[in-house]
Amino acid sequence: MTVEALVTLCAAARDLSIAATAGALLVIAGVLPAGHAAVARASLVARIGSIGWVVAAFAHSLATYASIRGTLPDASRFIEEWWSYSMSVDLLAAYLQVLAAGLVASVLCTLVRTPALAAWSLIPVAWALGWLAQTGHAAGAADHHLATSAMFLHLVGATVWTGVIGAMLVLRGALAGVARDAMIRASRLAIWAAAAVIVSGVANGWIRLTAPTELWTSEYGRLLLLKTALMCVAVGLAALHRRVALPRLSESAVAARFWRLMMVDVGALVAVMGVAAVLASTAPPVPIVALEEPSPAYQLTGYELPPAPSFATWVGLWRLEIIAAFVLVALAVVYVRGVMVLRRRGDAWPWHRTASWLAGIAIMVWITQGGPTVYGMVTFSGHMLEHMLLVMVAPVPLTFGAPITLALRAIPARRDGSMGPREWIRTVVESRWMRFWAHPVVAAVSFAGFLIVFYYSPLFEFALRNHAGHLWMILHFTVVGYLFVNALVGVDPGPTRPTYPMRIVLLFATMAFHAFFGVAIMMSTVLLAPTYFGLMGRTWGPDAITDQQYGGGVAWGIGELPVVLLAIGIITAWRRADAKEVKRSDRQAERDDDAELRAYNAMLAATAEEDAKQDR
Repeated sequence: MTVEALVTLCAAARDLSIAATAGALLVIAGVLPAGHAAVARASLVARIGSIGWVVAAFAHSLATYASIRGTLPDASRFIEEWWSYSMSVDLLAAYLQVLAAGLVASVLCTLVRTPALAAWSLIPVAWALGWLAQTGHAAGAADHHLATSAMFLHLVGATVWTGVIGAMLVLRGALAGVARDAMIRASRLAIWAAAAVIVSGVANGWIRLTAPTELWTSEYGRLLLLKTALMCVAVGLAALHRRVALPRLSESAVAARFWRLMMVDVGALVAVMGVAAVLASTAPPVPIVALEEPSPAYQLTGYELPPAPSFATWVGLWRLEIIAAFVLVALAVVYVRGVMVLRRRGDAWPWHRTASWLAGIAIMVWITQGGPTVYGMVTFSGHMLEHMLLVMVAPVPLTFGAPITLALRAIPARRDGSMGPREWIRTVVESRWMRFWAHPVVAAVSFAGFLIVFYYSPLFEFALRNHAGHLWMILHFTVVGYLFVNALVGVDPGPTRPTYPMRIVLLFATMAFHAFFGVAIMMSTVLLAPTYFGLMGRTWGPDAITDQQYGGGVAWGIGELPVVLLAIGIITAWRRADAKEVKRSDRQAERDDDAELRAYNAMLAATAEEDAKQDR
């Protein structure tokens, strides 16, 4: 066997082991009832999968080093040289991270008995997939950020899809009494994973085409269309199978016909993998070539410098970020489906909440895919605008949409002890950590204080240079903004909200801190992230320090409209609360013949009589 064949074999074994680990953990976390006999079997599958992951990842890393070196060194020096190269060569360093994640997962999987531990054990899986997404063809693609994001989403989807279906096949004999519900839930996970594979696969293929016409004029494009069509048909059949066939069958019927029912999902997976294998061996129309003289902006960001900013470019310049786009579209779809569930049930849901949520999603799409993210990569002022929109503007309509309240009303509760979406939402919302971070004072301190922590620490430059750091920044500041707004005017469960005067104080104190921060940036003559913004090589706009001062003006001025909206929301809620209290008091007075007022008048009369006696 050649070294190259060994590398391929070890990579396949590693990926399948990761999928087995992830699938078993997901089944424990969201499919099986706690305490069921199948949980122990799934835990065993996760442990075996994690051990296989470690062994295969170690072998793959060694084989990759041998392939890079070309010749085998002495056995006594092989491990030492492999370790030295793993510390200095990016590819081997990524594979070392995958190996380390496998070691952590193997330790955690020995402890997994509950859904919570299974969920925590998925973190090293995500870590490993993140590093794998930065290797292979994605590492050298022209649109590097889109390529790595699409590859990560593709790996996550393929891992979940393969792992869940494989786990269900392995657990078949242990699913007594829960086979029907388990198959429906596992199929639901597989469909979402397959959707991620479709979207990411299309994005991954799109960046390898020079024009849309190559979809039907090139062999690669035709295969991409065929794969996408097969994927859609396969996912559609699996969804129809879950919604129509499975619910009509009894538990005994599902157990008897288990293999035939699972063949729908297995057949879809095998068909897509076959076309994907052919597509992977077909050369794309756009070859991967290295730039002879990349510009400073390209070296720092992975993209050429955008044109000078104008209203047209801020609105019309777009750059796809596939992970954020997929999540945002999924959130919009799930929200609308939740509203439809309530309407079919005869429950009311205010239209303005739906409109507010969709408006917030639209704003987030523009922030993460449009001008703010494009210019936020090359100018401090653009980055500050992106930041302020994430933390101060988008959370307002998102909070008014009350997504947690809708989810708790629309998603059915599970009665068998398993953890579904509703149960996980309640677990997170009611946890001690979330109660702490959602506390109004803590939310206000986080809302203001993280500005200082982020911009005056290495986190700022990390978020600029690393795409994963940028995605973390988007998630972090959106969540911080939501917690702050929800503590003031939201209706979602979580915090113990203070009195309305205290909310006004918290609002204006926090906004005043934002204003002081903006003024400090405006007055500063020390450039933040100097090796990034200072070396961008822009041919338009002001110099880096002046642009940074403009960014301080953005931080100072952009908060006015959100403050007005939040203040109006607090005052409106205050008036409504007072009106409800008046109505409650009036109804109570009607029931007890105004006993409270009569008791108060009697107390005043007794006091007056006592005073009169003392005067005499």
